[in-house]
Amino acid sequence: MANSSEPSSSLSFTSSSHKSNAVTSHNISSSSVSETGHSLEIISLSKLSSNLEQLLVDSACDYSDAEIIVEGIPVGVHRCILAARSRFFYDLFKREKRPCEKDGKPKYCMSDFLPYGKVGYEAFLIFLSYLYTGKLKASPLEVSTCVDSGCAHDACRPAIEFSVELMYASSIFQVPELVSLFQRRLNNFVGKALVEDVIPILVVAYHCNSSLLVNQCVGRVARSDLDNISLEKELPHEVAESIKLLRAKSQPDDECETVLVDPVHEKRVRRILKALDSDDVELVKLLLSESGVTLDEAYALHYAAAYCDPKVVSEVLNLGLADVNSPNSRGYTVLHVAAMRKEPSIVVSLLTKGAHASERTSDGQSAVSICRRLTRPKDYHAKMEQGQETNKDRICIDVLEREMRRNPLAGDVSISSPTMADDLHMKLLYLENRVAFARLFFPTEAKLAMEIAHAETTSEFAGLSASKGLSASKGSSGNLREVDLNETPLMQNKRVLSRMQALVKTVEMGRRYFPHCSQVLDKFMEDDLPDLFYLEKGTLDEQRLKRTRFMELKDDVHRAFTKDKAEFNRSGLSSSSSSSSLKDNVSHKARKL
Repeated sequence: MANSSEPSSSLSFTSSSHKSNAVTSHNISSSSVSETGHSLEIISLSKLSSNLEQLLVDSACDYSDAEIIVEGIPVGVHRCILAARSRFFYDLFKREKRPCEKDGKPKYCMSDFLPYGKVGYEAFLIFLSYLYTGKLKASPLEVSTCVDSGCAHDACRPAIEFSVELMYASSIFQVPELVSLFQRRLNNFVGKALVEDVIPILVVAYHCNSSLLVNQCVGRVARSDLDNISLEKELPHEVAESIKLLRAKSQPDDECETVLVDPVHEKRVRRILKALDSDDVELVKLLLSESGVTLDEAYALHYAAAYCDPKVVSEVLNLGLADVNSPNSRGYTVLHVAAMRKEPSIVVSLLTKGAHASERTSDGQSAVSICRRLTRPKDYHAKMEQGQETNKDRICIDVLEREMRRNPLAGDVSISSPTMADDLHMKLLYLENRVAFARLFFPTEAKLAMEIAHAETTSEFAGLSASKGLSASKGSSGNLREVDLNETPLMQNKRVLSRMQALVKTVEMGRRYFPHCSQVLDKFMEDDLPDLFYLEKGTLDEQRLKRTRFMELKDDVHRAFTKDKAEFNRSGLSSSSSSSSLKDNVSHKARKL
């Protein structure tokens, strides 16, 4: 097989000094023969490695006889090579006579191979490349670095997690030389990583039976300020107990009195946290009243933000019994904890309740810097398909960045429009249509705003909405849904007002956290929505004029998107990925018209 890096085939076994002196000696020293043979062996092995690599990277050389599905992506492999290089695959292929699929290749799923841990697509390709070539490639930057521009990427979470994945692959697939290599690499992380980032190293070391690495991590965690409850939640029981034992042994006698914890108080706190684990907020309220322990004393909101369902966090927040900006024993506010989890609904809930995005931890981290250090470029810059949900990591970063830079809101957000009547039902119809179009154009952002506003718990006001499609039937009048004869006017007004309040809050959340989306919707609703629904009305000239105006809308959105993107780039922000979805949506609709 031809290769651009193929070494020259003309090998000289005669030294230049012999040539210059025209000496025709047949006595070649044994050392010269040995060196030449060694060089030839290196060249041959390099050539073999390069040729085998072509089986992986060259689509024209697809002679694979099996597939391994990793993160939904099929990876073609050659069973003879895997069996020769890995004892795991040797035993697997020897005992398994899998029936052939339609294309003649047996298929395996990566998740079926893993009793613990995770091996991602990029990590498996690096591992597979080593099996084929005997060379370990550099880690791809898009999955082994973070999006924090100030990070050296020598101990951030993505760098650690990528090495952890390779450690799992090396151990499970029984490649001992790689296990030793990644043990050393992970050991180098332990001393310079944040203590919470040591936890995944400790977990993989425990599962892969690396006692030296376990001891190194246990010592680091034992000296840290991580609380025992976090250790119990995130580590195997045996490891957590060993850390607590080491802490007890290393505590000086003269400090024992100052660190003793009231066992009754700790028991009450654990009951509260156990109730949170059960999603039972009513029980939490009961335990708080009986025990005299406050949510802040139990760090219950911190715990919920880290480990509980977002709905539970929202319910605890609605109790109004916790200070959202109160730090825990490590100096982390609830927003810092939520940023580590990277759950947008929790982040926005906290900001809505008054959490300060500018608050910093004792080591100088803000919530947005925490998010950046946890997010891979692959996830942050991932291109979303039209209507597909935006990556949660990116939404968290975008929301926190905007919160850091936004101007405080003065009073209530105005939802009035010059073209809108003052009638209550007309206002509600306007809001329903606005939110419906937001869900069509910006699905992820709209969903998040509606969840925070609890809009889905109220009854929808029937009318012209995007859910009915742009080709709404003629004669739609925007009336209330079917009339309930048992509903009094007072009950009807209460229901309508409840729905309006939820939609107003949804719009407010959109304006606050997704300003570009809101600006586009403002213009669309006020200038273009009426024409959008009545394109077929009027004379031919009027219809042609309306279609022309709708085509101009496409250009307006494109210019706004370009301007917003440039503004975000200058300030180090990223525009919402859903803006591109809107641009594509409008283009699609214009083509249909």
